[in-house]
Amino acid sequence: MLSEWAAAKAPITFRTAALQDLPQIKTVYQKIVRHMNAHHIGIWDEHYPFDFLEEDIQTGRLYLLLHRSEIISAFALCGENAGETSIDWEHPGAKALYLDRFAVNARYMGKGVGGYMLAQARRTARCRGAEYLRLFVVDSNTPALRLYEKSGFLRRPGVYDEIIDDTLMLHEYGYEVNGCTERLLRPAQQKI
Repeated sequence: MLSEWAAAKAPITFRTAALQDLPQIKTVYQKIVRHMNAHHIGIWDEHYPFDFLEEDIQTGRLYLLLHRSEIISAFALCGENAGETSIDWEHPGAKALYLDRFAVNARYMGKGVGGYMLAQARRTARCRGAEYLRLFVVDSNTPALRLYEKSGFLRRPGVYDEIIDDTLMLHEYGYEVNGCTERLLRPAQQKI
């Protein structure tokens, strides 16, 4: 469990990303892409998610979990998603944020970081006024599907067929979780 791990490895910091983090962020994502490819989950490449990271930082929607200065995990919270009308959401008109570019540093996989970061994403979405946190996951990404379901996300009816190019279409499921009910603190510089 991350809380025991975090206590042993303190200090752990959750915050928004800054432009000076970009080189390390790209290195972490490159290692994740290699890890995914080695496990036959070829859904990220040299363009995605890299083409979006700088804009995510500039708009304040990319969040990081760090151990000392090493990036452990990252995610973006976006106000819309191209596939949002392809899914039968519980309350389609409710304010929702979309979890994108969710990643765990390959060195920290299997240590509870993913579940912890999904809880942070949920809290952050709630602080930003969202009633729902939603996400899309490619149907072949079995580890991610298991993590989202284990973390309380519910798969909604429908599939978003994202056309990447003439030779590739990704079939993506939509998942959502209703906002948390606990009192929340702003996570900009929260330490665990």
